[in-house]
Amino acid sequence: MNTARTYLSRSTLALLMLGAALASASAMAAGKADSADALARYQQERAVCISGQSNQDRATCLREAGAAYAQEKNGGLRDDPAQYKANASKRCERLPDADRRDCMARMDGQGTTSGSAASGGIYRELVTRETVSPSAAGGVPAAASK
Repeated sequence: MNTARTYLSRSTLALLMLGAALASASAMAAGKADSADALARYQQERAVCISGQSNQDRATCLREAGAAYAQEKNGGLRDDPAQYKANASKRCERLPDADRRDCMARMDGQGTTSGSAASGGIYRELVTRETVSPSAAGGVPAAASK
């Protein structure tokens, strides 16, 4: 009975080790692909910096490209819509309530957007029309003033 238990334990251990090795190999392959993609992106960004086509001076552009590459290699750069939404909310946090609502509406895509980061900034505009009754405005209609 002891021999059967040892045999079962050894075969289970062997299967676990085989599974771990396969998982590790696939993770390494994915890591190499991600690493190759990160390197390709870095080289492309570096070429833009050197050509002078970025909106930054050369030294800053190269430093930013290197920092992004280092962070991406460590898994720090991810396309995360939830993080984008949180960042947009932070932009509006310090505004008074009425302005914050308008700011959040613009961050949610309402209104019009123009410009780009490369051209110096993104301009978001949302026009809100409010109608005020003459009595609320404190004025007297023009016909009644004569």
